[in-house]
Amino acid sequence: MSRGDLLVVAGEASGDLHAARLLRGVLERRPAIRAFGLGSDELRALGVDLVADSREIAVVGIVEAWSVLARAREIFAALLAEVERRRPAVAVLVDFPDFNLRLARALRRRGVRVAYYVSPQVWAWRRWRVRAIAESVERMLLLFSFEEPFYRRAGVTALHVGHPLVDEVPALPQAWDEVPAGALPAHYRLALLPGSRASEVAALLPVMLAAARELAERLPLAVTLIRAAAIDAGALERQVAAAAGELTIEIVDRDRYQKVAAAHLALCASGTATLETGLLGTPLIVIYRLSRLTWWLARLLVRVPHASLVNLVLGRAVVPELLQAAATARRIAAEAEGLLRSRGAIEAMRTGLAELRSRLGRPGASQRAAEAVLELIDERVEAA
Repeated sequence: MSRGDLLVVAGEASGDLHAARLLRGVLERRPAIRAFGLGSDELRALGVDLVADSREIAVVGIVEAWSVLARAREIFAALLAEVERRRPAVAVLVDFPDFNLRLARALRRRGVRVAYYVSPQVWAWRRWRVRAIAESVERMLLLFSFEEPFYRRAGVTALHVGHPLVDEVPALPQAWDEVPAGALPAHYRLALLPGSRASEVAALLPVMLAAARELAERLPLAVTLIRAAAIDAGALERQVAAAAGELTIEIVDRDRYQKVAAAHLALCASGTATLETGLLGTPLIVIYRLSRLTWWLARLLVRVPHASLVNLVLGRAVVPELLQAAATARRIAAEAEGLLRSRGAIEAMRTGLAELRSRLGRPGASQRAAEAVLELIDERVEAA
């Protein structure tokens, strides 16, 4: 076993970012460690030797995964070949459960200890997967406190490290802070966050743009579109040009937190971006669409009261969720107009969002996760 090699596998943009924050903490303490695996720009910037770029296989949905299945198999085989060659003592697998849970089993058979960071949502659906986790994962590092009792009951060694967004998302002045109490803005600013995967953007951006056009007919409106790093800028610009009509849309990929905080309302794809938006205190509407078959399967299997992380963490419906058939331009525009014309509704939502930061745990989550990984490495080396 190599004492200096660490396998890191992250399968999408948010996982790449979480993995990089954790790895940075590891390297600060053990700069001699050499990391390899699967990820994208954030891990590459830290010098990780990537077998492939995770953007090649980052999709959402059971049905959608078929389109990248062949490439996912190739990458899976390449990772295991590299594991055989480099013989790492420990692997850090980040989210991406359909790929990573299978990989965890293969790694355990090869004597590699597995730390899993960012829990699969087994508490929400396909709960039987917790048995496989108990057999193949030695440390489950959790972002949310409500996950810990579930894993402990299943016999999984689980540690709630907290959410790294507590450190990453700053406390900024929010657009509604500039509006006198009880009043409404003379002009509104709307932020669009259609997701970090190409499949999400393809599904959500057209309906967001259509809703923004409809809303602009009723209210004075400026629109900012937040481009995730994994989304091709040229393709996004062409999509916006084709669908924006007479509406002027600013596309930004820098200072995204400042831009979201400067908005009076955000239309946001379900996922990590909802937590970022909520931590900034910007009122939001959560929107999501999947293929019909994936949605049908999800309705059969998912057992949680809310779709968005904001509502799940807060334990109640603080932000509206418009999902699948409800995510139409007319419905989104009507929901947005209703919020923007009601200062009382806006303030009620902002009061709820103000609870998020404390619910997500103490600062220092990435450092605590890094320490847990280093403990696993040290245990492996001592036992060798």
